[in-house]
Amino acid sequence: MTPGGPLAAAEPVEPLTTAADVLSLTAQQAGTRLAVTVSGVVTAVEPDWKGQFFVQDATGGVFVENLGRPGPLPGDVVTVTGVSHPGAFAPIISAPQWRVTGTAALPAPKQVPVEDLMAGVEDGVRVEVAGVVRTAWIDEGRLALQLALGGYRLEVYARVPPGMVPDSLVSAHVRVRGTTASHYNAAVRHLTSVAVYVPRIEDFDILEREATSPFDQPVIPINRVAQYRRDARSDRRVHVRGAVTLQRVGAEIFLQDESGGIRVESTQPDVFAPGSLVDAVGFLELEGFLPLLRDATLRRAAESGGPVAPRTATGSEIKLGFHHGSLLTLRGKILDRSTRPVARSAGRFSGQETTWLLQGDELAFTVEHEAPAEIAALAAIPVGSVVEAEGVCVCTADAAGKLSSLKLRLASPAGLRVLARPSWWTPGRLLAGVGLLSAVLLLVLAWLLTIAKKNAALRQLIREREHAQRQLQEAHDTLEQKVIERSAQLQVAMTARKTAELQFKAVLAERTRLARDLHDTLEQTLTGIALHLDTTAKLAPRDPALSNDHLQLARHWLRQSQVELRRSIWDLRSRELEQFDLASALRRSAEQVADGTDIKLGFQTRGEPRSLPEVVEENVLRIGQEALTNIAKHARATRVSLVLEFTPRALVLRVEDDGAGFEPGAAPPAGNGHFGLLGMTERAKRLAGGVTIHSTPGRGTTIVVEIPLEPGPSAPNHSPA
Repeated sequence: MTPGGPLAAAEPVEPLTTAADVLSLTAQQAGTRLAVTVSGVVTAVEPDWKGQFFVQDATGGVFVENLGRPGPLPGDVVTVTGVSHPGAFAPIISAPQWRVTGTAALPAPKQVPVEDLMAGVEDGVRVEVAGVVRTAWIDEGRLALQLALGGYRLEVYARVPPGMVPDSLVSAHVRVRGTTASHYNAAVRHLTSVAVYVPRIEDFDILEREATSPFDQPVIPINRVAQYRRDARSDRRVHVRGAVTLQRVGAEIFLQDESGGIRVESTQPDVFAPGSLVDAVGFLELEGFLPLLRDATLRRAAESGGPVAPRTATGSEIKLGFHHGSLLTLRGKILDRSTRPVARSAGRFSGQETTWLLQGDELAFTVEHEAPAEIAALAAIPVGSVVEAEGVCVCTADAAGKLSSLKLRLASPAGLRVLARPSWWTPGRLLAGVGLLSAVLLLVLAWLLTIAKKNAALRQLIREREHAQRQLQEAHDTLEQKVIERSAQLQVAMTARKTAELQFKAVLAERTRLARDLHDTLEQTLTGIALHLDTTAKLAPRDPALSNDHLQLARHWLRQSQVELRRSIWDLRSRELEQFDLASALRRSAEQVADGTDIKLGFQTRGEPRSLPEVVEENVLRIGQEALTNIAKHARATRVSLVLEFTPRALVLRVEDDGAGFEPGAAPPAGNGHFGLLGMTERAKRLAGGVTIHSTPGRGTTIVVEIPLEPGPSAPNHSPA
């Protein structure tokens, strides 16, 4: 064994003994030069590999870097001793020593999915694949093929069968058995393509050839190649005929007939003049969702052609894909221009490609032209010119058929004609204009400086005048101060008079409050006593016991009137009710009024009860008592409902009965002992609230009292409705 370098300190005692052991290494592990001893069958050796070969055992295949020395032959059984190496794609055996220990049949080929094959998963393994030959040629004494299988292209290199003509294999179905080898970008260790190397002639089988020459098949109109045809097959070539509108030798040619145009890819070096009639057979494919023929063979037609007249198309037609591959004439304004070098080894062409970006009436597009050197006449066309371009339309579209991009490829320099040059205002002239304008601005600035000096002198005169005005203002302010002082004296006198008036009004307000309190307490209590005494008189002859109960209630109300009177007297000095509950007080008052009558009482509290200012609780209680008293005296009701609702912003009391009711606007007037409605309204107004009364004769009355609990505008004073 010829060592390739010192082994790493972590080298295992036992060497790697199978291809799978080597292939399982990471690039970092393989770089530590681990010892390898593998025995297997040589599956692939190529003349241009300079002695390198693939060896395969029961676990897989691995590449042996036997560079610069004679190698074994396919079918040799060898034992290879060497060290691991990362390789350019998969781990390999480097610095090998090998010896032949016998011969054996090549391993049975493996059936693998084409996706795994093209992903490099089966690198170095002998496989069997079948596909359609797209192209065939002789490469350094080997038969080279491109197979189409499952939407992929696979390169195949095989021994040339005796008498084989490569072109006769195009469109044939073949089956090959060989060893896979990955082509790669060594700098980034990326896979670029996969090839299969067939070591023996017997590993290459032709399953089916084309029944007849495609040139003998009927010519298909160009616009029908991508339409539905019952006899169409992806593995059969399509025959079209058209006049040449543009050719890039070794790359592509554009043909056009009466129905339309098409792009044909072909590596043939034959040159066809524009207008020549050409037969082409190739495989139909879609690129950018538009049809083209690939791997085509070209043949000059027996008939002679003639110049192809360009078509005029609208932007909407082009967007629908009607003119792809056709010779068109379009107009537009040049927005930009660029050049880049191009080279094609197949056509032995190198030169410059010039590209113009144009804006048409309906769409933007590019114009391209290739030439061995830049053409002066085209380079002289300035940006901004309006031009007419004659060239082959090349489109790309999306899956919905909508246009993605559009370019015109000029067949000759004469295809770009100037219709109008740009305006006189070129960038250079614009720069000169900017310079002239700058000079004018400098002159204006000098003139402004002169004016500024004159303005400074004028401002001095203005300051002097302002000083005189300030002195006059000071004299005016002195006089105004004296007026203010005299006004203040008068204000003191007026304030004293207003204070007296306010005291008088306060006395009147206190008298009004006393009258309201006496009405709400004493008068209501006396009314209750009278009601119970009337009931006692009625019941005494037939039910003395029940009449005695009403008599006791009258006594209780009499005592209550004494308490209320004392409380009113006490409120003249101070109000301090301890442990007062507004809801309970309203309930007790309602029960006292309803007790001994036929009235069914309902009471409900809504919201979260909370402590309220004393003035609010007292006035709401008095309003409720007055409403209940009025019901007992006048309504002849059988059902009374009270609802006390605490909301975040207001306290609402709703009293509803099913009594006699009254006409809106016909409430009893104040005076003659009837102060109920007026008192309720005054109490609510005092708390910035309002009372709403709804009543219908025979249908009862509803009284709604709403007292705001937060500062805000005073609620309107509602009248009976």
